[in-house]
Amino acid sequence: MRLLVSNDDGIRSPFLHALVAALRSAGHDLCVVAPLQEQSWTGASKCRHRPVASASADHGLGVPTWTVDGTPADCVNIALAHLLPGGPAAFDGVVSGINLGLNTTLGFINASGTIAAAWEGALHGLPAMACSQDLSFEEWRDLTAGRLIAEMPSTRATVETSAAHAARLAGELPPATGREKFIVHNLNFPNPCTPVSEVVRTVPALVVVPQLFSPAADDGTHRFVFSDAIDRSPPGLITDKATVAAGHISHSVLDYTRI
Repeated sequence: MRLLVSNDDGIRSPFLHALVAALRSAGHDLCVVAPLQEQSWTGASKCRHRPVASASADHGLGVPTWTVDGTPADCVNIALAHLLPGGPAAFDGVVSGINLGLNTTLGFINASGTIAAAWEGALHGLPAMACSQDLSFEEWRDLTAGRLIAEMPSTRATVETSAAHAARLAGELPPATGREKFIVHNLNFPNPCTPVSEVVRTVPALVVVPQLFSPAADDGTHRFVFSDAIDRSPPGLITDKATVAAGHISHSVLDYTRI
């Protein structure tokens, strides 16, 4: 498989590096185009109101690599139009991730830059996968504060195992999907993830997400404050949220033709 790889946590993300290493080990032919800086929670937005710069650079991934100082959607759009010889016709799919944290439930999927990068691939007619990793708050806090994943052996082992699952599924899901189907395969890996973790077909949990911003401060501004979703899924629904919590790999098929 010839794959375009991107993410929303930026080119320096150790989870991106783990994914690229696993995809290469599985024999896939890769190009990486990722944001220069973290672009979490940007959804499918594009930088309409400012110029966007791209640059080729060696970031130790061992494959042709570019950065874009824009959103994940910018990355994939610019990559397929201007950076990669042959454009979409030369590629078999887009793989985005691995994200630091889950991208589950209707409350968060549309806000995800990781899923948006995959969706941009689907808009170019390519089958696409988005990959995300469950983390404890402590793991997420330490990683986003700059702690090296080499200092976190259990986290590193889980991410490398999740990446191996992603590499295997990258050889299965895009060929089975085909071109111009407007489908994103949304994969969420449990913590811990093991070589025998089961892949379960799921649907996004039906949630409400109130109060993601603080009350106005004295200067009239509001601050983002993460709030967990309130699950309103009916009993018996096999959801992404519950599946990951049960220790399985969630595979939701986001079919954008079903509107």
